[in-house]
Amino acid sequence: MGYYLTDGIYPEWATFVKQFHAQGEKRKLFSKYQEGHRKNVEMTFGVLQSQFAIVHDPTQFWDKEDLAKIMRACIILHNMIVEDERDTYATPFGALPSYDDATYGLPPPNLGEESLASNEMYIGRTIQLCDRQKHCQLQFDLVEHITMFHNND
Repeated sequence: MGYYLTDGIYPEWATFVKQFHAQGEKRKLFSKYQEGHRKNVEMTFGVLQSQFAIVHDPTQFWDKEDLAKIMRACIILHNMIVEDERDTYATPFGALPSYDDATYGLPPPNLGEESLASNEMYIGRTIQLCDRQKHCQLQFDLVEHITMFHNND
């Protein structure tokens, strides 16, 4: 199961890794790493949300592989835009080209074609996510991993 770096407003679920309040050197080190990475992710995601509406919309019913492809495409497009505009920062921008998906043969997105999970599967996944013991174990494992990683550098 994956995990997300979060701040204090999120519940203690198995997939959320919250920042510690300073309680020992290991936890201080973990908090330093976690805060730096969380800020980078938030800034990057904010840039993508401002540029691409698809990143801003709810995605809970989308397939994980499709979401991964969408995010990669948005990141690649963002990098292409930055690279293309790098030389034009000092000059006025011309008219932007208009694109029509139908003209360029892009199919509409397939939404809702997969069957929804059964109620039993949904409840089972929710119980797994809300497991406080797994949350604490994940935090402990990450603190130990970062301490070991930091000491090896």
